[in-house]
Amino acid sequence: AHRSPEIHWPAGVSPERANVFSHNEITIDASCSTVWGHLVAAPQWPTWYSNAHDVRLVDDGGGLLTAHSRFEWTTFGSRIQSDVAEFAPERRLAWFGRRPGVTAYHTWLLSPAKNGCEIVTEEATMGAAAAASRATNPGGIHAGHELWLTRLKAL
Repeated sequence: AHRSPEIHWPAGVSPERANVFSHNEITIDASCSTVWGHLVAAPQWPTWYSNAHDVRLVDDGGGLLTAHSRFEWTTFGSRIQSDVAEFAPERRLAWFGRRPGVTAYHTWLLSPAKNGCEIVTEEATMGAAAAASRATNPGGIHAGHELWLTRLKAL
């Protein structure tokens, strides 16, 4: 699968070890600062991304994700507990997401581009439930993340 060499994968997590891996990218005609503002406003995701529901910041953070945020949300039909693991304003955002049978690491890389901001998002998902979802819906995570990017671009 296509992947970015600039993604920082934590120990024990990698695309090679994942049951499901997704790579998506897009260029948006907006500054990386503007894109970042939408990404860290997690409680607002459901207003523009139909695969995010009931996003709740455990530590509030003033309504925005921060370097040590914990949040709960529903995505791909499952309630997920997430912890921000990488936070470099306007450049990198990543979190672990967990539910029974699944551990995922979702990362965003933002890079200034000639016409705005280039965004790469990748996710490595591991566990029995991830393997089962790959068998029943092999392109599901990729399609969901593609929707996330196209909706972010429309926003």
